[in-house]
Amino acid sequence: MLVESLSATRDLGRLQEIAGILIRHGFGDFVRRLGVGRLLHRAGRVLPTQDLEARVELPAAVRVRRALEEMGPTFVKLGQVLATRVDLFPPEWIAEFGKLQNQAPAVPWEQVHAHLVAALGNEPEEVFAHFDRVPLAAASIAQVHRARLHDGTEVVVKVRRPGIRRVVEADMRLLRRAAQAVEDHLPDLRQFQPLAMVRQFRASLARELDLAAECRHAERIAADLAGSEFLVVPRVHWEYTCEELNVQDFLDGTSVGQVAALEAAGVDRGLVARRGARMVLEMMFRKGFFHADPHPGNVMVLPGDRIGLIDFGMVGRLGEQRRLEVVALLDAMVRRDSSRVADLLLDWSRKPGEGEDQLLLEVDDLLDRFHGVPLGQLDLAGMLVDVTALLRANHLVLPAELALLIKVFITLEGLGRQLDPDFDMATEAEPFLRSAMADRYSPVRLANEGLRVLVDAGQLLSTFPRDLKRLLRSARAGSLKLHVDIDHLQRFGEQIEHSANRLTVGVVLAALIVGSSIVLTVGGGPTLLGLPVFGLLGFVGAAIAGAWLILSIWRSGGGR
Repeated sequence: MLVESLSATRDLGRLQEIAGILIRHGFGDFVRRLGVGRLLHRAGRVLPTQDLEARVELPAAVRVRRALEEMGPTFVKLGQVLATRVDLFPPEWIAEFGKLQNQAPAVPWEQVHAHLVAALGNEPEEVFAHFDRVPLAAASIAQVHRARLHDGTEVVVKVRRPGIRRVVEADMRLLRRAAQAVEDHLPDLRQFQPLAMVRQFRASLARELDLAAECRHAERIAADLAGSEFLVVPRVHWEYTCEELNVQDFLDGTSVGQVAALEAAGVDRGLVARRGARMVLEMMFRKGFFHADPHPGNVMVLPGDRIGLIDFGMVGRLGEQRRLEVVALLDAMVRRDSSRVADLLLDWSRKPGEGEDQLLLEVDDLLDRFHGVPLGQLDLAGMLVDVTALLRANHLVLPAELALLIKVFITLEGLGRQLDPDFDMATEAEPFLRSAMADRYSPVRLANEGLRVLVDAGQLLSTFPRDLKRLLRSARAGSLKLHVDIDHLQRFGEQIEHSANRLTVGVVLAALIVGSSIVLTVGGGPTLLGLPVFGLLGFVGAAIAGAWLILSIWRSGGGR
């Protein structure tokens, strides 16, 4: 359990803080099932004994969201990643995770100043013609300040919070150990794939901590959409940019969430919604690299109904094969090919076909709702929501990049409708999907795929006789071995071995006590306090062995 896997004591203080927060929000049973209470008790630390908020009639999703907020930046980011897992959590949980905001108290200027001097190699007042000490915004990972270069260019300086990496690394150690404990000992939570989720989160957070990587993402998207006249990506000033800070042009625009301000400025909101949709669809289906956090704070409208994108810390990637599979799924849904839809979902979840007949029935029922609807009139976002509900009902899990794509797609349609109630995502997506479908089944692509299959088959056939000969030779020689590695069975064997060791010590201990008692009844030999020395030594040894045995049992949890 977590008690056994947590070997270092450096994170005990943070562990106590996190466990206390979970208990206060009514998750004391979860903390106890992980064995955290016993670990902290042995370290001389005390946890609250009551679930202080367990009696408050709040939904579990709300309590989880509040606990994540209280636990700090790492866990706020975790909640934001969980908000993309529409295949794992129902809509009410996704909605709660979506409320987790990046706002955080600003770091005092003294700390920021020292951090800037270390990163820039000089005083910020020397590097910049003007530097505003009051931040524009403060988030969980970094905060942003206005500044002006000596050539008059208005810029924003994004500075990573001092000490944030150390906090994140400690939290990630605890999360990884907790995820392993959940995988091993809480089978009812195993369907959420905690270890895979922690790995995805670690990779996402590592990218966000590297502020230079964010700038590389921005430049890649700007290059991919270089032909667009209405997209604006802030220019990066690399001479001042490093892992701990970046400097980009300041975009003076209006957030797409400020509908009244856009209306007052005479912005064509319908045009902006269509342009934004085409821009993101181009990233998804043609470039395979897209902005994965298009909330209103990161999308703004500039003069001329242009669209400015900022904050490229979270991005999504889709390889060519994944893009083709997404197109194949939509194509199969439009053609009501339930068998193809079910096959794709099972392939994505990497699960065998158990329960496939039931899955086919549910897919058929889902596709019946869209029967006869042309591609350009489909409610694509609603269809994807139904697909994710189907996945959850059948305990199927999407690859992280596909779950992220679906979340961005749904968010994009919500933004479009906020700007223009008549916005129709399907109308904007239709040319991209038709183009992708035509490309998918083009003669050139089919010929290339056929050639690749023939080459792979030829290589397999050419090596098959040799591999079969080796297999038969090993079988005849009796050297053919089958290795089965079962983690739980291995742990069970270790427990049996520990029990056998204790039993052996117990038998030796009993023999030592009996033997020492006999020696005490026999006269002769050296004495101490009128008692035979060897008998006394035997009892001392038995006392030491007995104390070790009791301590060993208590440490393993047998002393509860």
